[in-house]
Amino acid sequence: MVDYQYQKPSGLTCPAKIPIMKKYIYILICLIFTLAFDRNFGFAQINKKPVDYVNPYIGNISHLLVPTYPTVHLPNSLLRVYPERDNFTANTISGLPVVVTSHRGSSAFNLSPFQGDLKKIKSTLRYGYDNEVVKPYYYEVDLDDYGINVQFAPSHQSGIYALNFSATNLPAYLVINTGDGELKADRNVVSGFQKLDNNTKVYLYLETDLAPTGSGTHKGDKIDFKEQYTNGRNAYLVLKYPEKTKQIKARYGISFISVEQAKKNLSREIKDYNLDQVAQTGKNIWNATLGKIAVEGTDETAKTIFYTSLYRTYERMICLSEDGKYFSAFDGKVHDDSGVPFFTDDWIWDTYRATHPLRVIIEPKMEGDMINSYLRMAQQMDDHWMPTFPEVTGDSRRMNSNHGVATIIDAYNKGLRTFNLADAYQYCKAGITEKTLSPWSSKKAGVLDQFFKDKGYFPALPAGEKETAPEVHGFEKRQPIAVTLGTVYDEWCLGNIAKQLGKTGDADYFLDKSKSYHTVFNPDTRFFHPKDANGKFIENLDYRFSGGLGARETYDENNGWLYRWDVLHNLGDLVEMMGGKQAFVDELEKMYNTPLGKSRFDFYYQLPDHTGNVGQFSMGNEPAMHIPYLYNYAGQPWRTQKRVRSLLTQWFRNDLMGIPGDEDGGGLTSFVVFSQMGFYPITPGLPMYVIGSPAFAKVKLDLGNGKKFEVACANYSPENKYIQSAKLNGVVWNKSWFSHADLIKGGKLELVMGKRPNKLWASDDSAIPPSFNMPAK
Repeated sequence: MVDYQYQKPSGLTCPAKIPIMKKYIYILICLIFTLAFDRNFGFAQINKKPVDYVNPYIGNISHLLVPTYPTVHLPNSLLRVYPERDNFTANTISGLPVVVTSHRGSSAFNLSPFQGDLKKIKSTLRYGYDNEVVKPYYYEVDLDDYGINVQFAPSHQSGIYALNFSATNLPAYLVINTGDGELKADRNVVSGFQKLDNNTKVYLYLETDLAPTGSGTHKGDKIDFKEQYTNGRNAYLVLKYPEKTKQIKARYGISFISVEQAKKNLSREIKDYNLDQVAQTGKNIWNATLGKIAVEGTDETAKTIFYTSLYRTYERMICLSEDGKYFSAFDGKVHDDSGVPFFTDDWIWDTYRATHPLRVIIEPKMEGDMINSYLRMAQQMDDHWMPTFPEVTGDSRRMNSNHGVATIIDAYNKGLRTFNLADAYQYCKAGITEKTLSPWSSKKAGVLDQFFKDKGYFPALPAGEKETAPEVHGFEKRQPIAVTLGTVYDEWCLGNIAKQLGKTGDADYFLDKSKSYHTVFNPDTRFFHPKDANGKFIENLDYRFSGGLGARETYDENNGWLYRWDVLHNLGDLVEMMGGKQAFVDELEKMYNTPLGKSRFDFYYQLPDHTGNVGQFSMGNEPAMHIPYLYNYAGQPWRTQKRVRSLLTQWFRNDLMGIPGDEDGGGLTSFVVFSQMGFYPITPGLPMYVIGSPAFAKVKLDLGNGKKFEVACANYSPENKYIQSAKLNGVVWNKSWFSHADLIKGGKLELVMGKRPNKLWASDDSAIPPSFNMPAK
């Protein structure tokens, strides 16, 4: 086993010429300090670097739906792999992965080392396994049924395996599979492709350090080791190596352009078979990347959760540029990237709230490149609509709303100027006004969209009435409240882009329409309540349970309690709609106090995404992430400080079930990164952050150009969660928010912390975060 994390400290040798008692004391001191560096002990490790804190196993057992996979990759790289299993509890793994082409998807291609009876060879072998090690830059596992040890290290578009065989009296075999494509062998080289959706192919070029004695595939019951080509579904080649083979190293390149480009990617990145060097290079890259945020404090577990969460935000989007070119599934062509890398694989519904705003701060160039990638996608697609779920195989148009517009205005209002705002506006406007608002649909706008345009809300279908609108997805339904609230926020974003461009008429129109959430607000219940096409609230509605599977006939994935707070762009107005500040707080507390109302198996059978519950609140889904910060808008930020810390403790832990829902490539873990730093971007598009409760003594963000922003806590201890007083750049600060301008110019937010709340801090009306518009400077 190669250990790239732990390095024994130097300089701790004990001198020989010391009086005996002093010598024993000195030895004891040396031992204590040595143990402090040992990974097997819980003491703070002085020499640990950011990537040493990352625990990819966090969340590997799902609460209900999909686990968070232990992904081995470099930041935002084309190449990603993880063990082929459903959960950490799986008894076997399915071969060895080559490249994961879609987040949460299976690997394209597969490697299966083997020794034994050839009759047992299949296209993909299943292995019992043990002694697994997963780090962002390294993987190791024992395939104990066969006595084979496996090591792996990734680069950006290539990877390397070392396969170590214990049975030297048997030949060694390497099975290489394509799920649907072709493979051919030429001595120690295997190349080919695998078909994906939408006429997309991923190409492989693989070579081994040892020359095989033959290659072949099954012909009836036997393997013909003179066969060098295979194709079709689950096609595979078997490479045979002689007896006494102790190790085979296989290095390979991946491309979405061609086999020749895959070979170039390999030769550019991995020039020999030195797996240790590839892993060390990967470790260095991760440390430089994660080190853009430095945290200090005595809580080692908090550091593990923080850096693991930060690592998760770098899984997506992935960079598809290969030597200045990229394949785009959005038009099926290879393009020159003109020096601006092309990124894809982003589920914007999950990532617009916090993942993209985090990149604006610590990866502004990459965020600008990603936005330019959106614009390229829109330009390349026939309808020129801003994408919603861009993947390697194109835009899958999943979920509801068109939140790419939020990433545009958030980046622009925070100073990014590396993309064409006028082009972005046209693509966003087309996506919102020309494409249907019906969830999971890429059809053109229809009768329901005209209704929304005229009446300001997406109509619900009365119970028992048959769906007739052709644009409505049969399973996903109308999701009327989710669509209405999501779209009016998108219209607010669009109106603000129009305002920046001087399009006064469009700006007034969309900003006015963005207030039409009032049309579905029930003043009697103070919930957002679906209405039918006649303007009547749907009757006999239970805000916990109505709407069928996933509440898709009324809300979406979450129930009415969660969507009650989803007016991101005008939270101050929402406070007034609820009856004022104290009534707003009372209703928030009521949400946390209201029980599920059903047995768990009944509740989660209907609402499997509504996990991580505290009463009716769900920490396991992205529409909930801003809710703990809403107390700031009612002048009680101490409740935000309490709630955020308790939710982090309850649901984001250093264990196998330490993520409460589908993580979706940084969707949930970006909430953790911001929350542990002590602030959160509650309204993407408004360049400001609301203040929570930092988990560390110090947080330093490297903003580039020599600038840093620091959050420093006096009277720090892990249990001191409450802010007693604050200063921003040396000036007394009595507001529960600060602007992006305050952050990006560099500076320091100083917080005095305590074990019990100061309920007066930032409680005045003048302290409340802005809504709808930023205040004048």
